[in-house]
Amino acid sequence: MAVSPTVSPTAPPVLRSARRSARRSVRPVRRIAGALLAAAAFLLPAASARAVAVPAPSTVFVPSAVPAASGVFQQVTGFGSNPGNLAMYTYAPAGLPSGAPLVVALHGCVQSADDYYRHSGWPELADRYGFAVVFPQTGPANNPLSCFRWFDAAQSARGVGEAASVVQMAAKAGSLFGSDRQRVFVAGLSAGGGLAADLLADYPDVFAGGSIASGLPAHCATTQSAASSCQNSDQGLSPAQWAEKVRRAYPGYAGPWPRVAIWQGTADTTVRPVNASELRDQWTEVWGIGRTPSGTRSLPGGTTETSYPDASGRTAVAVYSIAGMGHGLAVAPGAGTDRCGATGPYFLDTICSGYHTARFWGLTGDGPTVPELPAPTGLTATPTDGTTVALGWQAVSGAASYQVFRDGVLVARPTGTAHTDGGLSAGTSYGYAVAAVAADGTVGARSATVTVTTPGGGSPCFTTDNYHQVAAGRATQAGGLVSARGSGQAMGLWNTFTVHTLRQTGPDYYVLADGQC
Repeated sequence: MAVSPTVSPTAPPVLRSARRSARRSVRPVRRIAGALLAAAAFLLPAASARAVAVPAPSTVFVPSAVPAASGVFQQVTGFGSNPGNLAMYTYAPAGLPSGAPLVVALHGCVQSADDYYRHSGWPELADRYGFAVVFPQTGPANNPLSCFRWFDAAQSARGVGEAASVVQMAAKAGSLFGSDRQRVFVAGLSAGGGLAADLLADYPDVFAGGSIASGLPAHCATTQSAASSCQNSDQGLSPAQWAEKVRRAYPGYAGPWPRVAIWQGTADTTVRPVNASELRDQWTEVWGIGRTPSGTRSLPGGTTETSYPDASGRTAVAVYSIAGMGHGLAVAPGAGTDRCGATGPYFLDTICSGYHTARFWGLTGDGPTVPELPAPTGLTATPTDGTTVALGWQAVSGAASYQVFRDGVLVARPTGTAHTDGGLSAGTSYGYAVAAVAADGTVGARSATVTVTTPGGGSPCFTTDNYHQVAAGRATQAGGLVSARGSGQAMGLWNTFTVHTLRQTGPDYYVLADGQC
């Protein structure tokens, strides 16, 4: 089988020289790849051109240095019958012991295993946390733009095509490295993310978890003609219908189900953000856990993590939304535990998605070991005047601080169990909720919403001195003393020095409203 040339860090000098020459000959081809992609719609049938999750060549990037790795990146042959006509590459850190986890990492369109090895950050993380990585590779013999065929039922179902080839690779790697068969995971970008989702549905008995970056729900499409709609549109399916696509992939299987991380840029126009919502609906329904999150927290790169726990309180599905990011895999080059990868086309400098995925899977040794904090109880909201509401709630064990939400918007981060919210409008209803925050920044579940209405509002107010209140007919005077018209409330002396606010609550009826309007 013809495969793209691959650089092994341990190749002999002559072979390395030959491969450098090969790469120099390939570079001009890669430079014109953007132009070819722009013309793809004309080179392929309309449905095919849109069906393979190929991003528009508009991303501007500054390449970063490719991180060094301690082990060997190499091709492996003879891994099985290979019905999907794929190539297998592996990376294992030097001295990796048996019983370590295994991660399968699937590249995107117009990429290769070598691209993913060099940019995704998985080799760095493998060195840091001790696991092996398989990098499957497809090519133009399978798809003109080297996309994994997530949209082809003959390639993406259990026991056939590319899906079967990937599982054969996982089995081969397990034998080579003595991997822990209970800790095999799959991750993918774009078309690779689409195939990763299919694999989680097809082989929940093989994969303990998955990560889908800018990808599609499992078995969203089974033909090329349907793929474009999946990438670009809400499919209008209920969570139960999405879950049924998973259950049909391996009939009779009842669990356990893989834990699923979903990564999506909010500015992705190649695989629209609706796909992340559909993935969430699909896998929370499969797990039977509903779609009410246990908490959210802010991560680097404008990322928001939203967690959906299983019955034990452990997160089963996590959605990572990256504000303003387009189509690609999130990386964060540089030194530091939570940094990894190298920038390049469709490897975008925002956050090391690999680190947070590995932590979610439990590969880093520092993942969450306790359920997210529960919702605070006993929330009260009491208006103190027309513009201020006093809030209070019961303390939550383990909370370092709290977040106060007014009508769903975060308005305060108090460290105690009380807060006064000011600057409100009189005569207006507000809904308040509170969430506890752990020391590591994890935000727990929100409390039930309490609604309160500030006094006043809807009636006009008038502030001036007593003389002019009487002159305007809003007050009366007798014997030099002034009273509010209608209510008769005393206002003091009839002069231009004593100032009051009156609110009109009815025809010729006024009440004192000092400090309330």
